[in-house]
Amino acid sequence: MTMNRRDALKSVMVMMGGTMIGATAIMTGCTPENQIEGLDFDPNDIAFLDELGDTIIPDTDTPGAKAAGIGSFMAMMVKDTYDGESQKAFVDGVNKLGKDFKAANGKDFVGAPAEERLAYLNGMYEEFKGRGEDRSPQVINMLRDLTVLGYFSSEIGSTQALKYVETPGRFDACIPYNSGDKAYA
Repeated sequence: MTMNRRDALKSVMVMMGGTMIGATAIMTGCTPENQIEGLDFDPNDIAFLDELGDTIIPDTDTPGAKAAGIGSFMAMMVKDTYDGESQKAFVDGVNKLGKDFKAANGKDFVGAPAEERLAYLNGMYEEFKGRGEDRSPQVINMLRDLTVLGYFSSEIGSTQALKYVETPGRFDACIPYNSGDKAYA
């Protein structure tokens, strides 16, 4: 049995529990209804999203999310796959994040040290987890999901952060694994 790309994405979404915002649009292949007309992200918004993504997946021995162009990826996904309610939640959440960070730290997110940015995002995530069953998808969850999806589906993420094997390739039923090896893309 062969599997096409759409079936593979559906399988991944089912494995993830369908928790990613915009999952219905990805799984059905249709543009959601009731999207915000004229939603656009300017270069400053893209730069801010790049910094958010780079805080989640920073440069290490491999390039981080900013190098993979994560801000543009997030903007494209929000515009093309999110419904109007999720688009509004994302835009409002990102704007609130920027304002709240500045109020709490006295500086813009983009110019702040990486440790402060990471501590702030971790605090947001802990607050999200602590809400119990009443938690609706919050912007921190959206940012995390989009960053991971965008990074590991980019050329940088799939060839440098993961162990890339070009397909079609030969089938090896048993591959030795050594502790610390990269996962396969």
